Amino acid sequence: MNLCAILLLLTFATPGWGKEPTAFPDLNLSNGQAIKEATRVLEDEVKLAARPQTYILIDLATKIIHIKSRGIDLHQIPIISWASNSPDHLKGIHKLTTRPAVVRRKIEPGAGAEQEPISVADMPVDYVLIFPPTLTITVVPSAAEDNLLRGALFLSKAWWRQTKTWAGTVFSNQSSKQNGQLQLTLSGGHSQSLAWSLVDGMAVVIRRASD
Repeated sequence: MNLCAILLLLTFATPGWGKEPTAFPDLNLSNGQAIKEATRVLEDEVKLAARPQTYILIDLATKIIHIKSRGIDLHQIPIISWASNSPDHLKGIHKLTTRPAVVRRKIEPGAGAEQEPISVADMPVDYVLIFPPTLTITVVPSAAEDNLLRGALFLSKAWWRQTKTWAGTVFSNQSSKQNGQLQLTLSGGHSQSLAWSLVDGMAVVIRRASD
């Protein structure tokens, strides 16, 4: 176990004199499994925080996505709900292959050569993130924000993308059981915010729930 990560965990878990932020304020110190999981995540974060890059911590225990740099929170995105078929596949540092595609705006006739710059509003609300070779994350918007028909459409698109991913895995002579699946349900705006924050090759660490 990485000594730096253990020291960080002890530092964050010990009540301080001031009101300094803690790594995992929800951590139950009487739960050995939760402490082991927090230590594992911190070990991975120590590696990522040593480099000048942004990375993502998906905390399934608190249902919060943290966009971080040098171990410092830059932005937080709440998770409405999540589901996974294989917790073991969530371990480790995952590298994103391709960020979600931008929803291109239609060019208005007579609008001239200059168009408005791309913004968060141009990002998709449902998409699939591929982390070779063992993890796929599907992001879907909350159906509660939309009508039932559109919500069903989003979910059907997500499952169709997952089916294509599984088919590709099978045809490449890899077992579909080796590909872990994580589905995150976010609000529409938060789905777009996450997509806007992603870059090719971005590192993602996932803290699993220890219930």
